[in-house]
Amino acid sequence: MSRRFQLIAIFVLVGILGYFGLGNFVPPEHRGEESLWGDNSVRLGLDLRGGVHMVLSPDFDVALTNELENFRQTFDLELGDDGVDFSSRKPENEKIAFSIPEEPARANFEEVLESYENLTFLVSGNEVIFEMTEQWKEETKERAMVQALEVLRRRINDPATGIPESVITRQGEDRILVQVPGVSRIPPEFIKQTGFLEFKIVREVAPTEELLKAKYETGLPDGTDIALETDNETGNVLGAYLVNQEAAITGALLADARVQFDNQRSEWTVTFSWNQEGGRIFGELTERNIGTPLAIILDGVVYSAPTIRSRISRSGEITGNFSSEEATALAVILRAGSLPIPVNLEEERTIGPALGKDSIDAGVRAAIMGLILIVAFIFGYYRLSGGYASLALSLNLVLLMGLMSIFQATLTLPGIAGLVLTVGMAVDANVIIFERIREELRDGKSPRAAIASGFTKSRWTILDANITTLITAIILYEYGTGPIKGFAVTLSVGILTSVFAALVLTRLMFSLYPGNRNVESMSI
Repeated sequence: MSRRFQLIAIFVLVGILGYFGLGNFVPPEHRGEESLWGDNSVRLGLDLRGGVHMVLSPDFDVALTNELENFRQTFDLELGDDGVDFSSRKPENEKIAFSIPEEPARANFEEVLESYENLTFLVSGNEVIFEMTEQWKEETKERAMVQALEVLRRRINDPATGIPESVITRQGEDRILVQVPGVSRIPPEFIKQTGFLEFKIVREVAPTEELLKAKYETGLPDGTDIALETDNETGNVLGAYLVNQEAAITGALLADARVQFDNQRSEWTVTFSWNQEGGRIFGELTERNIGTPLAIILDGVVYSAPTIRSRISRSGEITGNFSSEEATALAVILRAGSLPIPVNLEEERTIGPALGKDSIDAGVRAAIMGLILIVAFIFGYYRLSGGYASLALSLNLVLLMGLMSIFQATLTLPGIAGLVLTVGMAVDANVIIFERIREELRDGKSPRAAIASGFTKSRWTILDANITTLITAIILYEYGTGPIKGFAVTLSVGILTSVFAALVLTRLMFSLYPGNRNVESMSI
């Protein structure tokens, strides 16, 4: 590669990064779409931009109850397949009770029981009481926490919400931290609604729950339950439906959910489509039950119960007098999937942007002061060579901001600290190079030879020192959260631009002067 081509390539690269970097110094009110820079700027984190800060606590009691109920249903099936005569009750106080008659059913029951190692049990007469082991409880809680984090991330980061740069992470053992910059509120449905969607065939309908129960004086049929339809605004009961306890199909098999406006009824609706397995099950369900109402139940509440007119395999519709915001939130919730357990809001704060502006101003002043002091020292100590280093240091800041803009990195308050730290660290590489050059000059080499040798001998020293710091920054980014990641991003990018500025840009300036000139001395 010729020297001229190298110079052109470096100038082009610096020009491109400088273009994006300088856009961050344009006031936001002058950075509209019609301006030169448009929206190409570094994003600001919650502590600088303002936004919503929330702390949530998952309801682990529900997680344990659901786990026991799933076990009870599985255990019931296994006992039934083995011909064991028994009865069981729903979980209470993290325990399950099974009633087992006398022999031979008891022997068969104990034989099935031997395959379960994660249960403790107490035998009292004809009743066996099961309780979860501590290990099983911890595993259930951990699984519920991981699932809740993933669902909340999908909901809040869904493109339809228009909420970018959010932080949803674990805080301690039993809390979830949610930070969303640039917004004043998060739709409450995202947090409060578990989003468990069920489809159940309706067996009986009545205006109220009392009237429906009155039809069954001896109690509801086995395996059935009552689901209510209520008015979204008043909460009044609009209808009571007798449905099976077990859902015919759930929202776990949904492929997509979208918001639409029904012009004929002048209302917002949510349309959904099934994946391949869901389409097959839903098609068979609707084909067998033509002429029968199908209740669409979300979190135990009936949203609508349309009558099945024909086989439906791929899509459906949910109505419920939604507002535009409610319909959008419901579509997002259905796309993201249901929360495995409810979460409770422990803390909520709205952070204003005023503190962020003060922090940015203070950080910029610190960076400028640091830059001025370093430039004054290095210029006074290394003279013209120090001028080269000062120019490279200034370009380093522009390059750093340019890279962060291109990759749309988020700048946080610790990130500003990393920016100031980068200014201080960036001069180290130049000091190493200049001291090497001085050593070569003292050994009697010519300025051209001393410059070439100084850069060659200091290259690996500079790389070794910065690579170890870069590894530390990568570890911070991988295992840190929120502001810590912001610091790690700024530090990592700053290391890359600092090495580039010292080994490439400073070398470029020396290649311009003295370049190929046979000067007798140099200013260093």
